[in-house]
Amino acid sequence: MSRFGGRVAAITGAASGIGQGLAIELAQRGCHLSLCDIDSDGLAATARLAERAGPVRVFTNTVDVADRAAVERWADQVAADQGSVNLIFNNAGVALSATVDDMSYESFHWLMNINFWGVVHGTKAFLPHLEASGDGHIVNISSVFGLVGIPTQSAYNAAKFAVRGFTEALRIELDAADCGVSATTIHPGGVRTNIARRSRWEGPTEPTEAEREEAHRQFDLIARTSPEHAAEQILRAVEKNKRRAMIGPDAHMLDLVARMPPSLYQRLIGRANARIEAG
Repeated sequence: MSRFGGRVAAITGAASGIGQGLAIELAQRGCHLSLCDIDSDGLAATARLAERAGPVRVFTNTVDVADRAAVERWADQVAADQGSVNLIFNNAGVALSATVDDMSYESFHWLMNINFWGVVHGTKAFLPHLEASGDGHIVNISSVFGLVGIPTQSAYNAAKFAVRGFTEALRIELDAADCGVSATTIHPGGVRTNIARRSRWEGPTEPTEAEREEAHRQFDLIARTSPEHAAEQILRAVEKNKRRAMIGPDAHMLDLVARMPPSLYQRLIGRANARIEAG
């Protein structure tokens, strides 16, 4: 897909962060938008920003991507509202910090239902509409945590590795089908979003407010890529029909780390984590 003007894009998790950045950047390029999130207030704010960014149609719906039937209804409504759909950005996501031992099954299911199954629901619900358009693209947001394992992030790792494998297999199938639809896996590094502040924490003790604020401060220090810059890089990857795209300098660095032997990269990450915990 070499241009976005006059096309139609659907974006999940559009109330803030990368989803909001994509909405604004696409509107500036003349792309019509259908946006969803569970945060109706944030969604309305994104819609206003997008409408100011460009003369485009903007529709919003409050949708929980973990609900397959709701996503399917939304996909059909997008096609009815807009006449066609060319792009789906499966971006919605949540975070959970917990060791495997401390993590509850409830929280594990909660994260997987949004971060993995939400991507599957969006992909399958929109794929027939993208095929009907004759010029479609599926953009699934994984993470650098879809490249390497990180302590206390096993659930997030599981979902993001799964998104990567799912999307790479899908891309091969789409290439073979020659159906006019393609797919790209996106691996953002540290992007300045609210995901860390809204994350769940589980452990033997509840973190204090001071501990939470320090964790958020540490995240903000390493999150050097703005949502706007991330959106620009993602759209560049779509224009070039890339199979996989690293977003941010830290993503490129961790991509190199992931190519090391597991025995080496896991020791390096373990030592880095130990230094962070020691302060």
